[in-house]
Amino acid sequence: MTEVNLSKGERTRLAIEEAAYELFLEQGYSATSMRQVAERAGVAVGGIYNHFASKDEIFEAIIRNRHPYKQILPLVSAVPGETAEEFIHNAAQALVEELGRRPDFLKLMFIEIVEFNTKHVAGLMEEVIPQVLPLVQRLKSPAGMLRPIHPAIILRAFMGMFFSYYIMEMMVGQVMPPEMREDSLDTFVEIFLHGILVDEAKDV
Repeated sequence: MTEVNLSKGERTRLAIEEAAYELFLEQGYSATSMRQVAERAGVAVGGIYNHFASKDEIFEAIIRNRHPYKQILPLVSAVPGETAEEFIHNAAQALVEELGRRPDFLKLMFIEIVEFNTKHVAGLMEEVIPQVLPLVQRLKSPAGMLRPIHPAIILRAFMGMFFSYYIMEMMVGQVMPPEMREDSLDTFVEIFLHGILVDEAKDV
């Protein structure tokens, strides 16, 4: 449904959510007041409570609607790749590039982790899991020699590794020596696929 087709109440709810989202990213959840949200959304403070019972309920709606997993999983699922190696490489590239374009993703995740101890994630998973299933199928389908590891575990390892790759690039990438930066994403993909230990059987 486009915004043109939304009712006045739905548009107001979206305006409140958008205003709160901007403020949470700018100054954090705890430092944001309902009055600030109301001012930015262009509504009376009392008007917020016609749509949300509390500031926490606004944040919960933001997590459900805007959490990066919900944005990134369909993108990663759609990348091309006829083999497991091609698919993983393309998926890692898409993930890192999307994180680079959307710094708000990490800010939102850190607010949820630091200020809420991830309490909203359980509810989010109910909506994320259906988006995970197509990606699980992609992990099964490319021709390759995948070890007998549950695809959901492979997905968890993939998301964890390349989220952390991007975070480290953002934090210390510019001060790393050249030998640590050259082809670093390709190297991480290689490590993800094959590990860091020499396969002695192949070297005999």
